[in-house]
Amino acid sequence: MQEETTTITLLPDQQLLQISNQIDLIREMLERQDPLVLTQAIDNLTRLADHITRLGQQVSQFEEELKDLRALADIGQIVNSSLDLPEVLRIVMDTIIRLTGAERGFLMLRDENHVLNMRIARNWEQESIQESDFAISRTVINRVAEEGKPIVTTNAIEDPRFGGEDSIIAYNLRSILCVPLKVKEEITGVIYADNRIRTGLFTNSERDLLSAFANQAAVAIENARLFESVRQTLAEVTELKNLMDNVFASIASGVITTDIRHKITLCNRAAERILACKASTLLQNDLLTSLPDLATFLTRPIEEVQSTDETIIGMELNPTLPERGAVNLQLNFSPLKDAKETTQGVAIVLDDITERKRLEAQRQLFGRMVSPAVIEQLDPNKVQLGGQRVEITTLFADIRGFTSYSENLTPEELVSVLNQYLAAAADAILEQEGTIDKFMGDAVMAWFNAPIPQRDHTLRAVRAALEMRQAIQSLHQVLPSGAQLDFGLGIHFGEAVLGLIGTEKRLDYSAIGDSVNTAKRIQENAASNQILISTKAYQHVKNQIDVRPAKPILAKGKSHPLEVYEIIGLKS
Repeated sequence: MQEETTTITLLPDQQLLQISNQIDLIREMLERQDPLVLTQAIDNLTRLADHITRLGQQVSQFEEELKDLRALADIGQIVNSSLDLPEVLRIVMDTIIRLTGAERGFLMLRDENHVLNMRIARNWEQESIQESDFAISRTVINRVAEEGKPIVTTNAIEDPRFGGEDSIIAYNLRSILCVPLKVKEEITGVIYADNRIRTGLFTNSERDLLSAFANQAAVAIENARLFESVRQTLAEVTELKNLMDNVFASIASGVITTDIRHKITLCNRAAERILACKASTLLQNDLLTSLPDLATFLTRPIEEVQSTDETIIGMELNPTLPERGAVNLQLNFSPLKDAKETTQGVAIVLDDITERKRLEAQRQLFGRMVSPAVIEQLDPNKVQLGGQRVEITTLFADIRGFTSYSENLTPEELVSVLNQYLAAAADAILEQEGTIDKFMGDAVMAWFNAPIPQRDHTLRAVRAALEMRQAIQSLHQVLPSGAQLDFGLGIHFGEAVLGLIGTEKRLDYSAIGDSVNTAKRIQENAASNQILISTKAYQHVKNQIDVRPAKPILAKGKSHPLEVYEIIGLKS
């Protein structure tokens, strides 16, 4: 059976006027009849006219309500058509002003601290209102936000609830309509509309309409806020991922991750460089099969990490790779866990320490013999076993009177004083990037211009001797008078054989030759606090130092006396 549809035709005012005219005509006709009939007819017709009038009023009210319902339906569709929060807020405010006829509309939302913040303000021309024009009643807004009930006033200045408030008076506020925004019974904000010119603009009808609209708007705003939050979080996560990818790709350590079945899931650029292979040939392949040269080393630690769920730190390997040859690697193995702390594989961090091992070998070989500044420049592979003939400037320094001084000291006291003098001498030599060959009791031997060439090596030796003498004078300020000793120093220039001397178990990097012996002979003839330099060495620095002739030295093993000069200081 087909459902019948009843159509209600709404009566306009003209139709009601025609009915009223017909009633008057009937009244005139009935006046000519029986009085009783006439009276009854008039009564019936009067009631009919009243009924028709009320019916027309109801129909008009229904029409208005239907229009509001259709407007709410349309508004709901429009408001929920966007998840962009600024756009949703703009639509909400422009719609409110259009529905209520307000002059201005303001929308405030609560932040995470439940503080109301203005999010948008619009006027009847659909323009944004500047912050300087936010002349509104905070009293009304706060009451609605606290109580969760809408407020309407037709003339705020005369309203006993608000007439005495400063903002009402100062801003000359008239019609005000304010309703809460609620989501699941929680107040999330407030909609405020007003008109500063007209009174009586808002009625309970506008209040109810705006309240109904606010319910839809609150949900739409909350959805937009959630969407904006998710979008912002996604952007932050994406940015963080990109950052981590960039960091991961740029770090010097190689990183390889595998799943629980040893399949490679990740390989960064550093791992490619260290292993001399492409990530494309490794990803999604078995680790031990893809890296056969490392398989023997990796099997045990990987199985141990997976079985114990513990990290292995600092494992060193010395494999031979097809593309690189012998290398030194340091590996760390860690369980790879998911968010639930379940092990999903293994993360391997590789560091190429080949170069570091080479430098350590250099330092072990020369660390106790050569200036740190020289070590930084030295390649042990270029130092030939057996020695090499080079020109050097040799410096000898010996403490005068140390033997007699040591007779009255305990061994501990003697060593303490000796170390202070030798430390002062060593610091002066190393400051000029000289090489300390050895300490010989209370004496020290050093040379310059090897293993790294130094164009001004003789001048460096002179400076070291002068600095040594100055350091001893400073040392006298803190030592007791009986311990105030001095050096005698000798400097000579000539050829020597420089190289590794000894056996595999004990090596010395030393200089040997007549020039070395000559420097020692000169030092032996130097007086306390005196620096003597040979004529041969003096020729290299004669324009840079002040000297005075000294008595020639009759050195053992020399057929002729050695001409020497006493160094006074550097030329100013």
